[in-house]
Amino acid sequence: MKPWRLVVDTNLLVSALLFDGYVSRLVGLLETGDVRLLVSRPILEEYLRVLGYQKFRLQETEINFLTNEYILRFAETVNVVEMRQVSIDKDDDKFVECALAGLADAVISGDKHLLTLGTVDGIPILTLRTFISELLDREV
Repeated sequence: MKPWRLVVDTNLLVSALLFDGYVSRLVGLLETGDVRLLVSRPILEEYLRVLGYQKFRLQETEINFLTNEYILRFAETVNVVEMRQVSIDKDDDKFVECALAGLADAVISGDKHLLTLGTVDGIPILTLRTFISELLDREV
């Protein structure tokens, strides 16, 4: 079965990389190849900026490891040419733009502004729990 092509918002991806629990299942889906991460330059820059937050206390070597072994290893870089404003929070638009340009299967987010959109041009915006539920249903 082909992998799901997903755009994952920053808070969700960083949480999956740094913390245990339900959200860390996303890392397992990347490792098994069930998920292909789609990123654009603005998304990648935001991932790196957030990983560098003082509250996480990550050393540069740890940030480089997470970037190379998880983000870049499992990611496909998407060149976004069309800029659209779709969310109330314009900082969220980069996730939808990447999804549209990369022909994503879904955007995965915990952000209320993105989730309120529901679907944009046929691409659903889902919580991680909803996505995992749909993935498991598809495999049955």
